[in-house]
Amino acid sequence: MSSGKSFSEIISGEQPVLVDFYATWCGPCQMMQPILQETAAKVGPKAKIIKIDVDKNPLAASKFQVRGVPTLILFQHGKPVWRQSGVVPAHQLVQVIDRHAVETV
Repeated sequence: MSSGKSFSEIISGEQPVLVDFYATWCGPCQMMQPILQETAAKVGPKAKIIKIDVDKNPLAASKFQVRGVPTLILFQHGKPVWRQSGVVPAHQLVQVIDRHAVETV
C-alpha cells in the first residue's frame, strides 16, 4: 500500500481488489504468498491484490469481521462481494476474480 491511498480508497475503485488478511506468525498465510503471486500473474490488470497484516491493522480486520487468518475478501466498489477463510487455490481465486471483473466491463 505504498500508493499513499487509504484502504477505503483502494477498495472503492472500479477494479476488483482481493485483500488477503494475514498474520506473519500464521503458517497457512505463508502458504498463500506463492498462490497470490500466481493469481496476480494470471489475472493481470483485471484485479488488484493486496495484503493486510491483521496485527498491524486491527481496525480493518475488525471492520470486516476477520476472525481467522488467512481470510480473503474480494471487494468491488468498496463492498465485499466474496470471502473465504483458509488456503484457497489459485485457480479458484482466478475464477472468482474473473466472475466479478466481467461485471465491471
